[in-house]
Amino acid sequence: MAEKIFRPYGIWDSPISPTFMSVQLRLSDVLWDSDGQTLVWLEGRGAQGVLLSQSEGQAPVELNWEQNVRAGVGYGGGDFTVRDGVVVFAAQDGRLYRRCLTYDQPRAISPEFGHAASPALSPDGRWVVYVHSVERRDSLGLVACTGESWPVHLAQGADFYMQPVWHPRGDRLAWVEWDHPNMPWDGTRLMLAVLEGETPRLAQMHPVAGGADTPIFQPGFSPDGRWLSYTAGEGEWDKLYLLDLDSGQAHVLVDGGTLAAPAWGQGMHTYGWSGDSRRIVYLRNEAGFASLWQVEVESGMTTRMDLAPYTWLEQVSVSPKGDRVACIASSPGIAPQVITWEDHAIRTIRRSTSEVVDPQDLSIPRAITWKAPDSTVVHGLYFPPANPKYQSTGLPPAIVLIHGGPTSQRPASYSPEAEFFTSRGYAWLEVNYRGSTGYGRTYMKMLRGRWGELDVEDAAGGAQALVDQGLADAKRLVIKGGSAGGYTVLNALIRYPGKFKAGVCLYGVSNLFTLAAETHKFEERYTDSLVGPLPEAAEKYHAWSPIFHAEHIRDPLAVFQGNEDKVVPTNQAETIVAALREHHVPHIYRLYEGEGHGFRRPETWAAHYEDVLSFLKQYVLFSV
Repeated sequence: MAEKIFRPYGIWDSPISPTFMSVQLRLSDVLWDSDGQTLVWLEGRGAQGVLLSQSEGQAPVELNWEQNVRAGVGYGGGDFTVRDGVVVFAAQDGRLYRRCLTYDQPRAISPEFGHAASPALSPDGRWVVYVHSVERRDSLGLVACTGESWPVHLAQGADFYMQPVWHPRGDRLAWVEWDHPNMPWDGTRLMLAVLEGETPRLAQMHPVAGGADTPIFQPGFSPDGRWLSYTAGEGEWDKLYLLDLDSGQAHVLVDGGTLAAPAWGQGMHTYGWSGDSRRIVYLRNEAGFASLWQVEVESGMTTRMDLAPYTWLEQVSVSPKGDRVACIASSPGIAPQVITWEDHAIRTIRRSTSEVVDPQDLSIPRAITWKAPDSTVVHGLYFPPANPKYQSTGLPPAIVLIHGGPTSQRPASYSPEAEFFTSRGYAWLEVNYRGSTGYGRTYMKMLRGRWGELDVEDAAGGAQALVDQGLADAKRLVIKGGSAGGYTVLNALIRYPGKFKAGVCLYGVSNLFTLAAETHKFEERYTDSLVGPLPEAAEKYHAWSPIFHAEHIRDPLAVFQGNEDKVVPTNQAETIVAALREHHVPHIYRLYEGEGHGFRRPETWAAHYEDVLSFLKQYVLFSV
C-alpha cells in the first residue's frame, strides 16, 4: 500500500467532482407489470423524467422522449402505473399519457388542464382514475384509457386526495383523503366506494378507517378481492391492517415499527401483495435502517428477507407472478440501485451512478446520540473523513447537515453529498432532530408548536456533541440545510453566534408569516401545527422568523435559491440577503434561473458545489 500523503483536512483531492455530483440519476419508482416478467422504473436525468421498461433477458427500453414524466400534484410522485402491457404516466405539462410497452408512442388521454398524479388502470383496462389538481381544487378524476372522452370527477370536496386503487373486480375503489390544517401524517380518512354505470360513478362511499389524529397510508386490495389492506399510525408505532370486505371487520396483521413513510409525495409504496394473496411483503424502518419482511396472511407469521448489504430500501413492488420483489436499494457505500430479489438472490437492474469510488474507500456512518436540554435523546449519523490517499493531524472541520421537512429523516442510505465532503477531509453529521420520523410518534410530534426552537437546539447540540466526543474541530463547524433545514440554519446563526464558522442555506424559510401566506396549497397550513395558527400564534411567528432578527447574524453565509420556487418563494432568500448586505456580513448569493424547490439541472449542481467549496475555503479552512 502506498504511503499516505499528509495534507490538511478539507483540501484533500477527491475523486468525486462537482461535475460528478451533477450527473447522477435519480431513481424514483419501480413497478412490475401484470406478466410478472417486465419491470418499469422512472429515473430523473437532470430536469427530465424518463420511463424505462425491461423484460426478462432483454435490454431496457425508453418509453418517452418528448414528454417529461413528472407528476405535478404537491411535491410530485405517483408518476406512472403499468398493467397488462400498458403504461400510463403523468407529464410535466399536466396531461396523462398512455402507451403500450411494445412498439408504440405516448398518446395524451387527458387535456392540458391542471396537474395529474397517481394514475391507476382499471382491471379491464378501460379506465384510469387519478388525482387531479387545478386552481387549488383537488379531486379524483376518471378518464377513458383511450382518451376518447372528456375526464369526469369521481370524488371531490376534500382538500387532498392520494393513492386511489381499484378492486380486482373493478366495482369498488379505495383512496386516502384529508383536509386542512392536517398534513397526511397527522390524520387522514381511508375511503371505500362502490362504482356503478357504464361510465363508472360513485354509487356510495364511506370512511372505513382513519380520522383527524390517525394517518392512513397506502390502501391496497388483495389480488383475490377478499381484503383491503392499509397502514395506520396508531399509538407510538404503525400497524398494518386487513379489512375483510365481506364482514367489514378489520384486524391487525403487523403491529409495531415504522411501516409507513411521511407522505410527502403521491405514489409511495412500502408494501405489496403476493400474487396468490397469501403473503404481504413490507418494509420496516428502524431508526433509519430499512429491512424487508414478509408476513403470512393466515397465520401472521413474519420472516425477515436478507437484502444485505443494503441498509435502505424504498418503493417495494411484488411481482404478481412468482416470488420476486423489486425495490430501490442503497447503503452508505452503495449508490441507489433498482434491484430484484428472488430465492435469496439479488440482481441489479439499474445503477444510479458510475461507481468511481471503491465502496471500501467511502465514509461509513455510525449512529450517535446526545441529550437535548430537556434530556431527550437526539439522533444523528456521523460520517468521518475518509480518503485512502491522505492523512491529517488534529481534528477535522465538520459540516452539520439539517434535513428538510421538517417531518422527514436522514436514513442510512447513500449520501453522495456526505461523500463529496468527507473525501475532501470534512467530517459530516446528519441531524435527525426532534420532529424527525423513524423514532416513534412521540419523537415526531415533539416539534409541534416548537419549530424554530427544538430543531435549532438540536442542531447546536449535534455540533457540540461532535466537539465533546472528539470528532470535530470546535473552531471549524459549518451548518448546512435546505428548505426547512435552511430555516434552521438561519435561526442557528442568529441564536448561536460564533458556534458555527459559517452557514450554507438552500431555499430556506426566513419569514413564517409570508411562508404561511404564499407557499403552495399542500403546506399552507403546515405551520398551524409546527408553530401555531394565526393570528393567535403571531408572537411565535415573529420570534422564530429569521428575517426579524437577521441583524444578529455575524457568521459568513452562502445563500442559494431557485427563481421558480413555489414552496419557498424567492423573496424569502432576498430579504435575508438584503439584511446581510445592510449589516456587512460576508456572504454569497446565487439565484438560479429555471430552478424550483430542489435543483435539478446538472449545470446548477456543478456550479453550486464549486461555489460551496470556494466559500468554505475562504471562510472556514483559511480564515483565522
